[in-house]
Amino acid sequence: MDADNLINGAVASGNRSFYTLDKYCMNCYHNCTSTISTSRRDDRVHLDYRDARPIYTQIVDGYREQIEAGILSPGEKLPSVRELAVQLSINPNTIQRSYRQLEAEGWIATVPGKGCFVCGVPQSAQDEKNKLLSAFDLAVTNLLSYGVHRSELIERLQKEGNDYA
Repeated sequence: MDADNLINGAVASGNRSFYTLDKYCMNCYHNCTSTISTSRRDDRVHLDYRDARPIYTQIVDGYREQIEAGILSPGEKLPSVRELAVQLSINPNTIQRSYRQLEAEGWIATVPGKGCFVCGVPQSAQDEKNKLLSAFDLAVTNLLSYGVHRSELIERLQKEGNDYA
């Protein structure tokens, strides 16, 4: 029996408390499974309420990805704390916490009275990326020395479910 028939059946039987509870559960389910994004160009911040990560972390990760991908360029102004909080329907303190973390990591800079601006990819992130690529190269070299074929490595990178291939 689907949810609509269940609700209609409860109303027909006069069981209003069941109807209210079921309607409440459906609203909760809808709120928890929806994704919200800002309406600016292609640089959208996606919030997934089913994600185990806190909302401020999702915002930080979203902006990091956009800056690394070049969607947000250095010098570009980010939405104000208040504006983004309204767009995402979340507490402004959450946005402020995200912006503070991004600023501490060197991704953005705050100009008092003007707003937050993209700085670009911080050198520390470039260094980390280079370190990881070196570790990857070493791992590939070791795997090849153990007799793993290149085609097997390529297949492993491209296999279904690998979001990074």
